[in-house]
Amino acid sequence: MKRVYITTVLTCLVILAAFFCFYRFSNVTREKDHLTVGFVYDNDESTPYTYNFSLAKDAVEKKYGDRVDIYTCSNVLDDEMEEPVRELAEKGCDIIFFNGYSYLVRKLAQDYPDIQFCQTSYMDMSDQTVPDNYHTFKGEAYQGRFVSGIAAGMKIKQMIADELITPDQAVVGFVAAYPTSEVISGYTAFLLGVRSVVPSAVMRVCYTQTWSSYPQERNAAQRLIDDGCVIISQHTDTIGPAIACEEALETRPVYFVSYNQSMSEVAPGSSLISARICWEPYVLAAVDAVMKNKTIESNMEGNIHGNDISAGFENGWIEMDDLNLQVAPTGTQKAMGSAIAQFKRGKVDFVFKGDYLGINPDDPADTLDLKKGYIENENTSYPLFHYILKDIITVEE
Repeated sequence: MKRVYITTVLTCLVILAAFFCFYRFSNVTREKDHLTVGFVYDNDESTPYTYNFSLAKDAVEKKYGDRVDIYTCSNVLDDEMEEPVRELAEKGCDIIFFNGYSYLVRKLAQDYPDIQFCQTSYMDMSDQTVPDNYHTFKGEAYQGRFVSGIAAGMKIKQMIADELITPDQAVVGFVAAYPTSEVISGYTAFLLGVRSVVPSAVMRVCYTQTWSSYPQERNAAQRLIDDGCVIISQHTDTIGPAIACEEALETRPVYFVSYNQSMSEVAPGSSLISARICWEPYVLAAVDAVMKNKTIESNMEGNIHGNDISAGFENGWIEMDDLNLQVAPTGTQKAMGSAIAQFKRGKVDFVFKGDYLGINPDDPADTLDLKKGYIENENTSYPLFHYILKDIITVEE
């Protein structure tokens, strides 16, 4: 009788333990019914960069409807990040996305381990130790820059053939915010795309020392146009350069290649094409991961390094928008498509490659020979190429 009693008790305990494990497992794996999602923007939706990022918020709203509550904080300066983050935490956010570069985001993530913090990468993450709930991400922008450079090169080639310019007038201008590796990587890939079509092309770069200033950006673009540039592009955050090109087009051939947002409406005559990072795939996959109680990086494909991820055309993280068929020469789409097909197949080693010598602007003794090539975003989502191509790129003082 005693043995039967013990057996019965043990059986009950096993059943209870199994039930408890099943209950816990089902709670962990069961999809959530509702999420609260936060977005923190460094600017507002009137600027191309933030507008482009906000499309991901719109995608979340469209997909999940009333299953999500979304809170947005705009015009948040890097050093003023703490208050809006704590406010979003108080509102019960399960996940928060940041398009700014504040160092405080990683620090604040430690205070809220139950909230996932997802920030566009702003530094080399390959050797960084981060909290489990802190994630970085970025589209491999150099791919789009290279392809838009091909479109620009096709236009320059046409202008040379039509004798609107001579081969030695194949000069590209770039309005840049700061000499960061992200900016340098972008405009170098753009020029190398141009040179894949017009080998004689060179570039002039004018820094504004600000991410967002309409008058400074417009003035920088006008200066480059006055210096003879026939194609202008930018890594800044207003429509100023596009407006400068549109007005200049009345008297001389000059065309504009945009980034983050199409400029076809504000510069219909001069706008050629736009390249953009498509943030929607990451944001949707991250929200889906939290909804399903999965780790974020396990719920998407790309170049994953711990809590850091990047991707390009192959995963829909880079897109080309609004090729102006009234301006672009015949064959432009085919030339762009050939490069995009290579990126989609995973071939990326042809961009930063050629008979070029790159010089680190902060240390002239640090040089890079590109004959063997350089692979961008190989170990981190943040672009690291920071060399100025000797005799090819000139930085305006």
